[in-house]
Amino acid sequence: MDLNSTLETLRRALVQTPNNGFLWLQVAELLAQLGRGSEAEEAAREALVHLDEEDARNRARALIAPKDEAPQNVLRLVRGEKKDDSGDAPDAPTRESVRFGDVGGLDEIKEEIRMKIIVPFQRPDLFRKYGKRVGGGVLMYGPPGCGKTLLARATAGECDAFFFNVTIDSILDMYYGESERKLAGIFESARAKVPAILFFDEVEAIGGSRQQMRHSPGKSLVNQLLAEMDGMASNNANVLVIAATNAPWSVDSALRRPGRFDRVLFVPPPDETARFEILRLHLRERPVAKDVDVGELAKKTADFSGADLFDLVERAAEKPLVEAMRGGEPRELRRSDFLDALKKTKPSTKEWFATAKNYATFANTGGLYDDLLDYLKK
Repeated sequence: MDLNSTLETLRRALVQTPNNGFLWLQVAELLAQLGRGSEAEEAAREALVHLDEEDARNRARALIAPKDEAPQNVLRLVRGEKKDDSGDAPDAPTRESVRFGDVGGLDEIKEEIRMKIIVPFQRPDLFRKYGKRVGGGVLMYGPPGCGKTLLARATAGECDAFFFNVTIDSILDMYYGESERKLAGIFESARAKVPAILFFDEVEAIGGSRQQMRHSPGKSLVNQLLAEMDGMASNNANVLVIAATNAPWSVDSALRRPGRFDRVLFVPPPDETARFEILRLHLRERPVAKDVDVGELAKKTADFSGADLFDLVERAAEKPLVEAMRGGEPRELRRSDFLDALKKTKPSTKEWFATAKNYATFANTGGLYDDLLDYLKK
């Protein structure tokens, strides 16, 4: 049997057992013998995701081009001039001034983050004593507009760590292999500035389920993310990766393996106490009449996200603003303005919960959605 026939036989076997790391390794080695370098590298990265034996992992690593060398057999997806690399540098890290005191409510989530993330950064000596590493990955999920990004920034502020806010457009590239290179560069920048926190919003855009992908470039990017989080070629000590998503069911399951995003936190809509604080914050610099009861508004806005509450205040301010623009005297925001705004504002989280409930009920593999189910029972 020639190499091409053997390759086709192995690929048919992979259709039945897609998580077999040794099959992926054999495919990668055959592709390398056939001179199909980029395909061999992609198969080798897939093999690394599933292999545990170090000898086999080393064989797979040998097929992956070093990051400081130009990738072999790179095919451009579009025609054009050679890309200018001057804009490839990741966004500059910042030192966050936001603290947990600036985040209204979410006390249970903040305490969990404090014990699992902040304390290890503050007491690395204690963790070294018990053989625990500092860093790792945290995946936050929940309805949009509920403060996941603000929590990530506050975590960086509490840890006094460099904060890398990684935007999707700083990674995704139309040239084959460029997205993977940019992602690797971002991790290298973080490792050079420890302690560091990398924050990926809408992580499903680069770490989506490979089973749902039809094209190989997306799978290759997921494999690169998996390899970087494993610290395959470098040490990830004191590097924390925080990701946020509104669709955890679209995130590749391999990312939730221990050592990657091993902590998954559900971030719910703000409770009544938190809604009171958020509303008070948004009203702080606006003229408000004495008949406006913030506590009453907090009770009437169950299931509202933080973004919904801001929209409510904006809608309430529209009527007196229009009156003033038409020549009337500028006036304070009244209770009636908020009651009118409430009639036009509905919580945006309900649509998300309708979708999430189906996944939590029928696809709660390994207890991933236990916190969400507990919340829905309340």
